[in-house]
Amino acid sequence: MKIFNDITALRKNLSNERTIAFVPTMGNLHVGHLALIKQAKRLADCVVVSIFVNRLQFLPHEDFNRYPRTFDEDCRLLSELNVNTVFAPDEKILFPTKQEFLLALPSVADILEGEFRPGFFRGVATIVLKLFNIIQPHYAVFGKKDYQQLHIVREMVRQLNLPVEPIAGETVRAPDGLALSSRNQYLNQVQRIEACHLYQTLVEIKEKIISGDKDFLTLQANATKMLTERGWKVDYIQIQKRSSLMPAHIDDQDLVILGAAWLDKTRLIDALEIQN
Repeated sequence: MKIFNDITALRKNLSNERTIAFVPTMGNLHVGHLALIKQAKRLADCVVVSIFVNRLQFLPHEDFNRYPRTFDEDCRLLSELNVNTVFAPDEKILFPTKQEFLLALPSVADILEGEFRPGFFRGVATIVLKLFNIIQPHYAVFGKKDYQQLHIVREMVRQLNLPVEPIAGETVRAPDGLALSSRNQYLNQVQRIEACHLYQTLVEIKEKIISGDKDFLTLQANATKMLTERGWKVDYIQIQKRSSLMPAHIDDQDLVILGAAWLDKTRLIDALEIQN
């Protein structure tokens, strides 16, 4: 496994690779990340994993400074998976000067996560586009837990004609259903037991829709009320159309339920698709 923090050296190393699959991460790797990497290994001869905590996607009051950084352990895990290449640049490498060129994103970036984390997706899109330009992968693997992020990356690739195919990785869950996330480690023991109820709430909505309940507004309101009564602070529980991520209508078939809520100071997100 080769570790690079220099763009020129990385590009030279990748120049003769026939196919490249890329997995962008912010480090603090867990089983969910490793599943994406295993998926990438099935797609291409060379797998590149980036480790970079992107300041652009954190709001001023968020957890950029305390976001867990575990580089040595991350490299051990990647080595065990026989990852070809790790790109772990210093912030000054990716941002030698203030990043003044930023993408203007479509309206889908202003709803759901975008409503509660304004500017978040602009930061995500900027770093993903920079990494695509640096690595020039044929495939890039993103997890479905960050469902809106996956949608926006797909649209960016399509509308900017980027020569990379975004690949969706299924959400990896703990036995109780909690979606794996680096932020789960912020939870104390009592909160960790409670945390599975976000997923369980989405499952209950899914089961009701499959049973024929199409009163989406009431389903959302009841789910929000239930979580609030359990002590959560709910940002949103929304039933959206998968293809556009706009609010679903009664005759829509391909749906996704998205949720974001706080347990004390920890914010958890999840998403659950409803297939035809």
